[in-house]
Amino acid sequence: MTDITPFSERVRMSLRETLLDAAADLLAEHGFAGLRMVDVATSAGVSRQTVYNEFGSKAALVNAVALRTVSEFLDGGEERWRATSDLATGLHAVVEYTVRHGRENRLVASVLGGAQSEDLLPLLTTRAEPVFRPAIEQTVGNLTERVPALPPEAAAVIAETIVRLSVSHMMLPGGTPCEAADAVCAVILPAIEAHS
Repeated sequence: MTDITPFSERVRMSLRETLLDAAADLLAEHGFAGLRMVDVATSAGVSRQTVYNEFGSKAALVNAVALRTVSEFLDGGEERWRATSDLATGLHAVVEYTVRHGRENRLVASVLGGAQSEDLLPLLTTRAEPVFRPAIEQTVGNLTERVPALPPEAAAVIAETIVRLSVSHMMLPGGTPCEAADAVCAVILPAIEAHS
């Protein structure tokens, strides 16, 4: 199958990815307060104006980095969900992946415990809506697909609990990613059974 995306659009998408890569690296190293658009531009080999033309502001650039990181988590979780056929195995695989990937991801690791974590931590706590909402929506869809009898209200609460517990295990490790997934499943699976 041939890519029919116009060349100029592919170049713009490539530029955007290059800028997001540079910004993610710099955020991990310097945090939000230490991120400078000129440094992103220099790292990407473009002018500072190019960064502003693409994103408009530092806050918009950071939001784009956060959304791309969330997308990586969602895509990886979805891949693991689709590779399983039953609820328990799928839930375990997704939670284990999420916790492991969060601990290994340089940007997430800097949010959780890097020198610049204080100004990035709100992305997973007080300003977590853009991070949590898509994860919750995906989880609701997956739950209702495998447990059609699960009422929508219960699916929403259970999905939010799964996401929050997964992020909690990522932020405050109490064991291996597999052990974290075991703990989440031990709480969630009986709740699903009780509501379906």
